[in-house]
Amino acid sequence: MTIDDFLEKMISFFPKTRERLEEHISEYEERLDTIVVEEIIMPEVIELLKKNTDEKKLNEIFNYFEEVCINSDDYLNNVFSITTLEILGNEKNILETAKKYMGPVTIKLQREADLAIGRQV
Repeated sequence: MTIDDFLEKMISFFPKTRERLEEHISEYEERLDTIVVEEIIMPEVIELLKKNTDEKKLNEIFNYFEEVCINSDDYLNNVFSITTLEILGNEKNILETAKKYMGPVTIKLQREADLAIGRQV
């Protein structure tokens, strides 16, 4: 699984992000993957977690995150760890909500991402 696969899947979860991605590419004249995930994709995920009302969509997203954790190539694994997994740990209440949807590999890698940046777990 590659970063292209990941971004396409995330856009399918959040169709309005496609336009923002196109604006990003226009502005930077390339796709900066960590910025795309941090500034375009993850705010959508965090907003869903804050509301915590669309359990079906959250389950689909986190089931996909589990697949990413297991099947990603090295590049996607790195980007996913330093963006998605770290961002999930930024707010304790968000992380607690996310853990309800996370699979075992996602939980393990999220904990490792927190430790890697010196965050207490």
